[in-house]
Amino acid sequence: MMADLSRALLGNKVRDPAAESTLHKPPGVAQTEGHPLTAKTGAIVIGGDYRGLGIVRSLGRRGIPVWVLVDDHQLAARSRFARRSFSWPDSGDDEHVRFLLKLCAEHRLDGWALFPTGDETAALISRRHAELAQHFTLTTAPWNEFRWAYDKNLSNELADQLGIDHPRTWCPTSRAELETIDVVFPAILKPAYKSTMNQFTRAKAWQVSNREELLAKYDEACTYTTPDAILVQEIIPGGGDTQLSFGALAVDGCVVASITARRTRQYPMDFGRASTFVETIVDDEVDAAARRLIGATHLTGLVEVEFKRDPRTSRLQLLDINPRVWGWHTLGQPAGIDFSYLMWRVAFQLPVTVAHGRPGVRWVRGMTDFPMVTKEILGRKMSLGDYLRSVRPPFESAIFALDDPLPAAIEVPLALGLIMRRRAV
Repeated sequence: MMADLSRALLGNKVRDPAAESTLHKPPGVAQTEGHPLTAKTGAIVIGGDYRGLGIVRSLGRRGIPVWVLVDDHQLAARSRFARRSFSWPDSGDDEHVRFLLKLCAEHRLDGWALFPTGDETAALISRRHAELAQHFTLTTAPWNEFRWAYDKNLSNELADQLGIDHPRTWCPTSRAELETIDVVFPAILKPAYKSTMNQFTRAKAWQVSNREELLAKYDEACTYTTPDAILVQEIIPGGGDTQLSFGALAVDGCVVASITARRTRQYPMDFGRASTFVETIVDDEVDAAARRLIGATHLTGLVEVEFKRDPRTSRLQLLDINPRVWGWHTLGQPAGIDFSYLMWRVAFQLPVTVAHGRPGVRWVRGMTDFPMVTKEILGRKMSLGDYLRSVRPPFESAIFALDDPLPAAIEVPLALGLIMRRRAV
């Protein structure tokens, strides 16, 4: 079924040889159960942060009705292109599915597209794919494909089979086992997957400098998740110039639209949870490695593959595969690739043009980038001239838009409110 969808979208002119793999997974449920596309068909964006805001604007500017299910974040719901918003319940998978089905029934939303913006919501839709596909048009791959990118243990296994390097990783099943592992410091603890949001999964990783700190942080992580979801990993040295990504829309593992980027700055700068300044580049090695990984999963949907080039060996190291919309996806628009709208077209089996985004375009999230830049300038790691040159046009703001100014105007107050609420918990 996925192969049929791929041929329908791309005809006979495209099948990336690098995406072919002997690691084929069994085909899953089709991306759509044949819901008709009408002028009233819209999209539901699950998540109100800047990732969701990018989707809302992309679809809303084309007249597509967009509703937002807000969590801790409100930005996307404040866009002029968001027609309605509802609170996403703080509950388990069963309650979330019941909420979506009730929303569909009460408002006659059959066939509307679901766009999750976070790991946990994307995983929910993937696990409940067959049930939700009866009512919605899905932009998330079924579980048998999705899990290879979602679970970092499986991603590393896939990379090993393809001969793609990744940082040395340990998967202890208990504290006693961790005590016997010869970990190289400094190291990190990171979640293998994010089934729920908490202090551990919200952080990209926890850095540790010695065994005592490692065991203490491991004990703390075990209060948030199970041992099988905790990875210990070596740290690959290098700054922002070594952090590379490939963002793509794929159909049955075949890359349809893509950009290659350098994640030059992040927040925090040394070990960031999120990118703050990203620029499109040309890197054939990143492109080829990412296409091989995506091809092996046979994913259909949006996916970002993160690498770091080890300055000690000049070899690429796989860090993560994110099988959902990523933070800086709107960088694609000025580079010629509107990922959200292309995903919409793929979901409804409309033709798309195979393309790769142009280099030399930049993306900035000012609220988090400016503090990092200020710290770097004061520490004499960056000059003011370097910063000004980095943000020269063409560039895309993560939040500000002339035709939709309110989210930028209220970003700081909303962020401060979120910080206060989290500290109060």
